[in-house]
Amino acid sequence: MEDFDIRFTTMEDYEPLHRWFSEPGATDDFAFDEKEMESALKNWIGFCKYKASLTGMIRDVPCAVGTLFLMPYLKVAHHCSFYLMVDPQHRNKGIGTSMVRNLLHLAKTRFRLESVHVEVFEPSPLLPLLEKQKFEMFARQEDYVKMNGERKARILLEHFF
Repeated sequence: MEDFDIRFTTMEDYEPLHRWFSEPGATDDFAFDEKEMESALKNWIGFCKYKASLTGMIRDVPCAVGTLFLMPYLKVAHHCSFYLMVDPQHRNKGIGTSMVRNLLHLAKTRFRLESVHVEVFEPSPLLPLLEKQKFEMFARQEDYVKMNGERKARILLEHFF
């Protein structure tokens, strides 16, 4: 995509991330609700201090943030989960695919991880993208979460390096 670039996330990227999550339906792919959003996003953006978070940019304006949630203990430091949010105005343009590829590259080369996993709630627009990137489902829990009065299945997928 023309004018698209990726850089390491900074604390200043909290503001656009928070704005995207404030849009209706934005939290549908995440287990936290609007009351929990602020603390969840601060935790999310906090991984930038380890250079474990990437921000997609279009003409120097943030359009996506993806973060590896690194594990703090040696026993489990060989894998992590990740979150990704693309600005609703810039979805379906290949940004999510590029962000996932770059997050996987970061996980493998910088952090030497063995695998990365992700949690999505069905239906999720991320599922086809993750399957293209060789993520494999390892767990599915029906009626796991109730969002907007609707019960949704939780799907856990993992990518092995």
